[in-house]
Amino acid sequence: MSLETEERRDTPSLLGVLGSVLASMFGVQSRRKHETDFVHGKPIHYIAIGLLVTLAFILAVWGVVVVVLGVAT
Repeated sequence: MSLETEERRDTPSLLGVLGSVLASMFGVQSRRKHETDFVHGKPIHYIAIGLLVTLAFILAVWGVVVVVLGVAT
């Protein structure tokens, strides 16, 4: 098995990165998973997913506020 094949196998999938980002946002990331992310993950993947999840959260909160204010008036 080549080094490139081993590297691809160890690299977390998109769902794995998303799960790690969500777990870390809630503060429930395990130490083992945290270490695995730092060893095998690419920082740009975590940054991009983190920014997208944060944007989705902000838009969801904004949407709830708009709906509540619309119902209240």
